[in-house]
Amino acid sequence: MVDQRCVGIIGCGNMGFALARRLMLSGYTVLMGSRNPASRHHLNFDITSIPDCIHRSSIIFIAIHGEHYTNVLISPLEHESTLFNEKILIDISNQVKNNIGQDELSNAERLQAAIPNAYVVKAFNTLSSFVMESPTAGESRTVFVASDHTHARDKIIMLAREMNFESYNSGSLRTARYLEGYTRTLFPLWRIPILILLIVLCIWTSYTIYRKFIESKTTSWQQIFLHTTNAVLCTSAITMLSLVYMPSNLACIFQLAYGTKERRFPAWLDTWLISRKQLGLLTFAIGVFHALITLVLISPAYYSSWFHPTVVFVSPVQNQTKFVVKNSLMTWKGELASLMGILTLLSMSLLALASIPALGNLLNWREWRFIQSKIGTVTLLLAIGHVFAMATPRWIERGFVKSLYSVGFLCVFFPVITILMKFLFWLPCFDRPIQRIRRGEKPRQKQII
Repeated sequence: MVDQRCVGIIGCGNMGFALARRLMLSGYTVLMGSRNPASRHHLNFDITSIPDCIHRSSIIFIAIHGEHYTNVLISPLEHESTLFNEKILIDISNQVKNNIGQDELSNAERLQAAIPNAYVVKAFNTLSSFVMESPTAGESRTVFVASDHTHARDKIIMLAREMNFESYNSGSLRTARYLEGYTRTLFPLWRIPILILLIVLCIWTSYTIYRKFIESKTTSWQQIFLHTTNAVLCTSAITMLSLVYMPSNLACIFQLAYGTKERRFPAWLDTWLISRKQLGLLTFAIGVFHALITLVLISPAYYSSWFHPTVVFVSPVQNQTKFVVKNSLMTWKGELASLMGILTLLSMSLLALASIPALGNLLNWREWRFIQSKIGTVTLLLAIGHVFAMATPRWIERGFVKSLYSVGFLCVFFPVITILMKFLFWLPCFDRPIQRIRRGEKPRQKQII
């Protein structure tokens, strides 16, 4: 007779015992199946043969590697074809190969094809044994559940919740192809944003070094580690921030050109739009880095134009020379640049916090859009204001022509274009057609009289 609260586990490895402990804490009876039960002794768990484990359990975790399925699970069917009838098999295996083709079957699909009278469910493969045993393990605690059998999928979703995990319905068993390869990926969504960041840093590093050390020769090579790095971080941060908001402008252009939202964007724009969150977080990171270095360097020695010149009085008293040095106060340029920089960092912090799923889930769609779009635009405006506060007096001093080649002018050119385009698409003549297209309305046809 099958005990409905009895869960079987085939496999006595680290993952098998971790699952067993977790299930026992959740109030389940655990029965573990082994090829050599006589050699397995455990004080807390009942270890039996694999066929006996299958007979006595309605839900069975398959905690062995996929290459052992034939010997351990499929071979016993030759002696007892009804062994797995109406059993729910939870496949927790993952692929060994790094590169898996989209048309290649997953372990779960092969298992379902080999045992068609069982209900195969793909789940728990994205969790490690450490997460199973420790409630404080710093890994994902979401269980993705996929199966072609709705009742089995729903049952395992409830089981995962009883084990104190977040469960997610991933759909059909075909999703297992993605789930099995997911655990072997390394930051797949961060590769292109990091590459873009490195390119931006390389461009601004090369140009800054050329301007400061080769052309003008106004900076000592001893200041390359912090002073020059800080200048590169400032220009890179505002460039990256404009890269976050430029693709939405390009999307508006394509939608107006297509006249419909049904037509897909080009692949490069799709990739750019998907990468905006990662680009924004990288921008926030280098923005914080820039602020920290500025706090270390902020002094009249490094930012002479931010402070009033030091005044020295020489007064002879009793045949002695006495120097009285007044404390240097910031000029309007220094205070304005600092204020704009602080406001920019605060706005970027709000954007970064809203991108955290736990906080973003507390916002409705309109609130989230307001933060990411409207406050994001304000953040870019503040960043532009920060650069203008620092560079405008220098532009006036050098003249318009020479300022065109300065680092400050070049770094603000692309962000200004981004802001102007965003304001342009907010005008009613462009905003109304875009909103109609996004609502799926058909373009109005002119009536012929």
